[in-house]
Amino acid sequence: MHQMRRAKGIVMRYTFEYENKTIEFELIQRKRRTMEIRITPPDQVRVIAPSAAPKEWIIEKLKNKGSWIVKKLDQFKDLDYLPIERKFEDGEKFMYLGKDYFLKISIDKDIKIPEVKLEEEQIHIITPKKSKSILSETLEKWYRKQTLEQVQEKVKYYRPYFHKDPSNIRVKEQKKRWASCTYKDEILFNWRGSMALPSVLDYIVVHEMCHMVHKNHSKDFWALVESIIPDYKERRNWLKKYGVMMDV
Repeated sequence: MHQMRRAKGIVMRYTFEYENKTIEFELIQRKRRTMEIRITPPDQVRVIAPSAAPKEWIIEKLKNKGSWIVKKLDQFKDLDYLPIERKFEDGEKFMYLGKDYFLKISIDKDIKIPEVKLEEEQIHIITPKKSKSILSETLEKWYRKQTLEQVQEKVKYYRPYFHKDPSNIRVKEQKKRWASCTYKDEILFNWRGSMALPSVLDYIVVHEMCHMVHKNHSKDFWALVESIIPDYKERRNWLKKYGVMMDV
């Protein structure tokens, strides 16, 4: 344990044990009534608690939220978010299904809505006007469509391994994760999912479908993942290597 001072309170570092894991957290105590837990990548757990709250009470509260804390930390282990500044110029690389494609931009003033065509080694955008915002929006819409089609097909393929269906499947903006499963079994996929290798996208889909059975990252959860995808660790390594770094 050590401490340091901040303008709004004394910061202490402690640890607590949860399911054979040692979790370190930063504690800030201030004049307030409630306790707040913040988890930020890659592995920072910060607790802001009332100034009069005993350490034992705080740790007990953290243990009660242990499953949620471990889940969040595991998600950040699987994901490095590395934003890239895009220029949207001819020849710029964009990834699709794990393969690099070169961007090709064509101007056609006779069309009203931009189009995207996947060619041999190119992602070809045909647009009535060349602007970064239009190109970015067009490409994101295309990725969203591709990702939804891909994950729907994969969910259908892996459905026989489970005793129930996802309540819903959606593609959305998620900066810090590839996908998530809600307590109502709705699976939310990052629209960048179709940038990943097909085998890696399989892992993402199976990972979240397994959360329909186990809402945590327990041994039973990982055993279920492994029973469906025995080499899931290799596929997960791809995510650790690349992260969601293909912003548009």
